[in-house]
Amino acid sequence: MTGADQPELVEQEGVGVPDALQRLWTPHRMAYIKGQDKPAGDDIDGCPFCRLVELDDADALIIARGALVYGVLNLYPYNPGHLMVVPYRHVADYPALTAAETVELAEFTQRAMTVARTVSAPHGFNIGMNQGVIAGAGIAAHLHQHVVPRWGGDSNFMPVVGHTKVLPQLLAETRSLLAKAWAEEP
Repeated sequence: MTGADQPELVEQEGVGVPDALQRLWTPHRMAYIKGQDKPAGDDIDGCPFCRLVELDDADALIIARGALVYGVLNLYPYNPGHLMVVPYRHVADYPALTAAETVELAEFTQRAMTVARTVSAPHGFNIGMNQGVIAGAGIAAHLHQHVVPRWGGDSNFMPVVGHTKVLPQLLAETRSLLAKAWAEEP
């Protein structure tokens, strides 16, 4: 890039020797790091997954609602289109799901994959759930299954070296595309 096409470089006093690196600031991630709005215990009070269903779908980033589960975008996604399938019932353990909840969770997961393929043509998926805090569950008291679209080369130097994930689309835009495709999918 040359001339008018070059980004404006802004120097800040007191931050060290200027270098050629550009910074991608993601201050919204600090809420996740600090655990803002994360429930403290195992009860329903304060559970974000229980609160979400009371909101408008667009505000809650809900893509689709079923009889027993719903699909919602992850507020702190690993990749564009990272969503979760969540039972309405406040339940922590996978074996505690009813047979009907288990079936609908599986069907929503299949549908989420089909819809993501329609909208953004991922090359693959990571699908799974973390059971318990020690296993990495951010909200262990309310079971949720992750559906993460993956593309070749989507894990590059940014997350490895810079501890930053670049997401090319705002969550509201991703939600709109997925919800539209979900409604149109037979």
